[in-house]
Amino acid sequence: MASNDKDTHRQSVNRFIALANEMKDEGIDVNIVSASLMTASALYTSYVVGGNDGGLTESGVDKVTEVYRKELARIQAVKKEAAG
Repeated sequence: MASNDKDTHRQSVNRFIALANEMKDEGIDVNIVSASLMTASALYTSYVVGGNDGGLTESGVDKVTEVYRKELARIQAVKKEAAG
């Protein structure tokens, strides 16, 4: 990812987190907020890959799942390192 893309990515992540926190502060249960973000991500990923009318094949679902798994593992490693 180019430096500018990394900055845009970080800013975009921060916007999603800010929105999630707003929803939590409005009284929406954090589990519902989390599930909603996951569903929105799945819907948007399906759109990006398959368009409005297409969808992911089983191998496409597997590829997206693996990318998500790797990102989740990366985040957990960063959190563990920060915790000392």
